[in-house]
Amino acid sequence: MPAKNQHDTEKLIAKYRPQLKSFIRNRVANREDAEDILQDVFYQLVKALNTAMNPIEQVSAWLYRVARNTIINHASKKREEKMPSYRNDEGDMEMLEDFSEAMFNNDGASPSPETEYMRSLVWTELENALAELPPEQREIYELTEIDGIPVKEIAQTTGIPINTLLSRKHYAVLHLRKRMKELYCEIIYA
Repeated sequence: MPAKNQHDTEKLIAKYRPQLKSFIRNRVANREDAEDILQDVFYQLVKALNTAMNPIEQVSAWLYRVARNTIINHASKKREEKMPSYRNDEGDMEMLEDFSEAMFNNDGASPSPETEYMRSLVWTELENALAELPPEQREIYELTEIDGIPVKEIAQTTGIPINTLLSRKHYAVLHLRKRMKELYCEIIYA
């Protein structure tokens, strides 16, 4: 790689690393996985910049798309852990299975444009639904479900009673389930 290109690549990595790291960190279970995904995204960037066949026009959009796809692929590899079965009725269970299949199933073949669109739509709606939560509900949900921190540890750290934290998480789950069910119904019955 010529020195100028290497310098430009290093500048791009330095510029986008903090935002991309935060983006990835909010979507994966632990810091090690987030760091692995971040490294993979930048590896793909370097590889793409070295091949002049398809120049990257919007680096930011390209990086976030690659990050999102890498997160999805990473999640499918760690599929041993299924989505939690918050079983309310058969409809909720079916919805979770359908979303789980769409979001994390990668049978080695390239996903269809429809699957990519649906994945993007679900991630966007999930982010929007999380943003609608009161801060304390969002925080407990993200700490337990995204960061994987036990409720007992959070209670010890914050001094908030376990039952209060569990109640907050319960309301967050109810809200997210309702919002995602609305999306599911729009997709299936539209």
